[in-house]
Amino acid sequence: MSQNKDYVLGTDQIELNRLKLQHDIWKPFVLEAWQRAGIKKGSKVIDIGAGPGYASFDLSEIVGLSGEVYAIERSSNFTNYISHKVESENIKNIKTFNLDLMVDEFPEIKADVSWCRWVACFVSDPKLLVKKIYSSLNKNGVAIFFEYINYRSFRLIPQTEELNSFVEHVVSNWHESGGEPDIANTLPIILKEEGFKIRFTKPYIFSATPKDIFWQWPFTFVYHHVDRLLELGRVEKDWVESVRAVLDNSKNNPEAFFITPTVLEIVAEKIS
Repeated sequence: MSQNKDYVLGTDQIELNRLKLQHDIWKPFVLEAWQRAGIKKGSKVIDIGAGPGYASFDLSEIVGLSGEVYAIERSSNFTNYISHKVESENIKNIKTFNLDLMVDEFPEIKADVSWCRWVACFVSDPKLLVKKIYSSLNKNGVAIFFEYINYRSFRLIPQTEELNSFVEHVVSNWHESGGEPDIANTLPIILKEEGFKIRFTKPYIFSATPKDIFWQWPFTFVYHHVDRLLELGRVEKDWVESVRAVLDNSKNNPEAFFITPTVLEIVAEKIS
């Protein structure tokens, strides 16, 4: 199985571009979370499931040359992208590790903070992931997670059969791939069991019309992910075309709006 097949969302250029848009839209909320967690100049931060490194590059600027960023990612497509940018821009404080979060041992590093966004929901064993994060943090280190707590809050208003079925296809594919979309329901319990104290939680859910920048996050995900579902053999081409027709109609309807999947920010401190 190719790495692109092995990733639920894919790792091709279209997905890389979508991830950049997603990162930029979420950036103000992420910067607030990083500040709450105490990331500053000189911090050592692990970017867990770094993808193409968009968060790693932002973290690199924040921690400066006296800090370090450890970007851990399984996809060679993504780590190659990070490595190329690090080399071409002469970035000195990012180290990239191409490894599988479930199979491989983490590098022998000790960090002040770990950052993990929409990763625990995809792994087969979230408890193992938390154990590895725990071992890689300094005493009183902080783990930050952004994970879904209610994916089925995702909908388009006025509701349509096509978009509702899209959400169900995504959730089914997620489960069949070994993940749990609503992992934030159990992640705080796992963290407590593995030696963390929950310091802060905050839910994020948005209502976005076609004129809002946040509209682009759910819109582009649905628009491109239907092709991924087709590639995986889960849907037919006629269904893909019907979903896209609904999207095209909605973006011209000023009364339409997306309700986004509910995300929970969790900031936890290593205490034992």
